[in-house]
Order: sequence, then structure tokens, then C-alpha cells
Amino acid sequence: MGFNEKVHAYIAGRYYIHLTEAFGRRGEQAFLHATQYYALQRGRRMAQRAIRDGAELTQASYNYYGEWISTEDVKKDGTANVFERDAQGNMVVTVCPWYAQFKAMGLTDAGALYCSDLDASISRGFNPALGYETVQTLHESECCIHRLKSGDIFEGSDKGKFPGGIKDFEYHCAHIYWSFREVAASIFKEEGDDVGKAVLVDVELEYGTEYADSIRQYSDTNFNVID
Repeated sequence: MGFNEKVHAYIAGRYYIHLTEAFGRRGEQAFLHATQYYALQRGRRMAQRAIRDGAELTQASYNYYGEWISTEDVKKDGTANVFERDAQGNMVVTVCPWYAQFKAMGLTDAGALYCSDLDASISRGFNPALGYETVQTLHESECCIHRLKSGDIFEGSDKGKFPGGIKDFEYHCAHIYWSFREVAASIFKEEGDDVGKAVLVDVELEYGTEYADSIRQYSDTNFNVID
């Protein structure tokens, strides 16, 4: 197994645990803020690639410039994303590896908080005028429902994704780790940075030294810009 969606969710889940144990309600608020900060960075990178290529910041471009595709790991274990269009044109998600991982960790509250704003924040980073909304999540309902105020949430999705924008999950796991650590340290100073250190220890214990070392190598990466 390599870096994948579940490792990504594990990192978020461990941040939730350490932040809320150390800081209570403020830790929960910091977790949501870190989720938004992380997601906005992803959306802005997508927008930068679109603008570079002369593409308008439409929903079709948002779908095309998305940075990830399902890994073979989650395809094999049956937790890769499954979604469809409902009668109202919404995206209905019935299977999700992030949901599966949060559930396995007993972190329904963390998953609900994370998933309630993640995709909407990615979209806001890309183009806030699109009006992306997450109506409900699997953590609290039988499915996730995503909708778009400005048009068709599936617009252009039949084109697939821009190959040059896809990032592997080593990158995505390092991004969520370092962006959350940056927020935690900004808010709670040394105690917040200690939370980040504790999460990396958790990663090493759960997945091995190689995973933790890979994340460490991204410590100086500027996740706000494209390469």
C-alpha cells in the first residue's frame, strides 16, 4: 500500500483528535479553519493552471483541473468514490474512502466537520462565484449531496481531468499535514506546533518511518503555487 485517500483522511483525523484534546472547542474551530485553508490552496492551484492555459473559471474547468483521481488501493478495497446525478442535478455520493476512514477511526464528528466544507472551500478557492454547496454528508446521512447554485455541477466532467494537474497522494498527504500544522502553530504557537509533531509520530507508528520521512521532505514546499 502506498499513500492514498485513507492515509490522507487519517492525517486529518489525528489532527482533530490532538487539537480537540489540547484545546477543546478552540481546537475544533482550528480544525475547521485548517480544512478551509488547505482546501482553498487546492482550489487556487487549480485556478492558476486554468488561467495559465487560457481557460475560463467555469464549473467545466473546475472539474477538468481537479488534482486527484482514485488510487488503486481504494479501488481494490471497494471504497473508491461512487456517485451519480439525482433528479435535481445534484451529485449524490454513496461510497467514499474518506468516510470509510473517519468511520473506522470512530471520528464521525471530525468527518462531518471536514466534509461539510472541504469541497465548497476548494470551489471557493477556484472561483467563489460558482456557488458550490455540500448539503449533507455520509457521516450524518445515507449519502453526500453536492450542488451548484450557478449551473450544472457535472459540466464537462465527461472530458476527464487535466493530466498535468494530477498530484499523487504523497503530495496531497504532505499538503494536508503541513497546511494543518501551519494553522495550528499560527493559532496556538508552540503548543500548536507540538500538535503537528504528534500527528507525524502517529503517521510513523501507523504506516512506518518511510511515510513520515516522505512527509518531512515537503516541509519547505509552497503549496500556494503551481510548479
